[in-house]
Amino acid sequence: MCAAYSSRDPVAWELAYCVESGPGSVAALNDFFTRRGIKRPLIVTDPGFAKLDHLAKLKAQLAKVDIVCAQFDAVQANPSDADAHAAAQSYRDHDADAVIAIGGGSAMDGAKGAALIARQNRYSLWDFDYNGATPTDLTRDDFPPLITVPTTAGTGAEGDSTAMLIDTERGTKECVHHPLARPEKIILDPNFTLGLPASLTAWTGLDALTHALESYLVPMFHPLCDGAALQGLALIWGNIEESVENGTNLDARSSMLTGSFLAGVGFLKGLGLVHAISHMIGAACHTHHGMTNAILLPAIMRFNRSALEPKLPSIAHAMQLDDDRFETFHAAICSLLDRLDIPKGLSELGVPHEIVDDILVAVEGDPAYATNPVHCPREILAALIHEAIDAAR
Repeated sequence: MCAAYSSRDPVAWELAYCVESGPGSVAALNDFFTRRGIKRPLIVTDPGFAKLDHLAKLKAQLAKVDIVCAQFDAVQANPSDADAHAAAQSYRDHDADAVIAIGGGSAMDGAKGAALIARQNRYSLWDFDYNGATPTDLTRDDFPPLITVPTTAGTGAEGDSTAMLIDTERGTKECVHHPLARPEKIILDPNFTLGLPASLTAWTGLDALTHALESYLVPMFHPLCDGAALQGLALIWGNIEESVENGTNLDARSSMLTGSFLAGVGFLKGLGLVHAISHMIGAACHTHHGMTNAILLPAIMRFNRSALEPKLPSIAHAMQLDDDRFETFHAAICSLLDRLDIPKGLSELGVPHEIVDDILVAVEGDPAYATNPVHCPREILAALIHEAIDAAR
C-alpha cells in the first residue's frame, strides 16, 4: 500500500507500507532481513512482553538465518524521552543495524523515538517535535530500518513514524516524528495477540475505534484516509466483542489487527479532542491510554455532534446500525462501553478535578486539538474535562 502526503513544510514525502498479515506472517522476517543484509537488529519492547514465549521464539526463528538480536525491554507504560534515549544507547552499544518494535503502543513509541536519534547526532530527540519544523536535510540512511510487530489491536502506531512521549522537563506528552523514519516492514500476526487479557483487548480495541471515528471527522479532504478509517471502523466494531470474549479466535484477532492498522492509516489526517485530552491526562496521572479514550469518547462525540451528523450515514453503515440518527449512534457507543465494563468517569481511574487547570494549555498545544472538527474554547474544554471526570456517559 502506498500513499503520498504533504507535511506542513513545503516538502512532499512518500509514505510506503510493506505489510505482512495473518497467522504465522512473522516468518516473513527471515527473508526480509536476509534480502536487506540486516544481521544485528535491536528488539525494543516492554517488560511484560519480554517475559512471554513469543520473544524467545522470534529470536530462535531469526537465529536460523544467522541473525543475532539484542534486546531492550525497559519501555514503560507511558514512555518518556528517557526511554527513547536509553533504547537508542542500547542500539549503539549493540552496534545494531535495525530496530524491531514489538509490543503495544508504548513499546512502539519508545522504539520509534529511539530510531530518530540512534543513527544520527545532528539533531536531538525534541528537534523532531511535531509542533516544530521538520528537519529536511536528513536522508533515509540517517534512520535505522524499522520493523513493527504490534501485540495489541489498538494503537495503530505500527504504520507511521510518529511517537507520543512524555517530555520529562515539561511534564507533558508530546509528539515527535520524521516521515523518513517510517516503518519498512509491518507484521500483523494475530498469534502475537493471543494471551492478551480481556481487559487489555477491550481497552486497546476501543483506542482503535476512537482512531477510526476521530480521524474520519477531521475536516480534511483525504479519500484514502477516510476509506481506511471507515473500513477499520467496520472491522473493529464487528470483532471487538468476540476478541474480548473469545481471545483465541484467530479470525477475530486478525480482523482487529487489520482494523487497527487501517484506523492508524486514517489518523494520518489527524485526531481530535479525545486524544488531545487523553494524552495530557495520561502524562499527568499515568492512566491507560485506551481506557482514557474510551471514557472520554461519548462526551466528545456529543460536543462534536454538529460535525458528526453529516457523516453519520457512512459511519452508521460501517457499524451496521439500524438508522443514522445521532441518538442511535451515541446509544450504540455507550452500550458497547457498558458491555465492556468501561468506567463512566475518569474519577474511577483516580483522575482528580484539581488537574484540569494545569493541563488546559498542554491540551491546546496537542496536534489533535487543532484537527478536532469543532473549535473548543478553553472554558468549554475545561467543562468537558470536568464532565468526563464525573461521568462522560
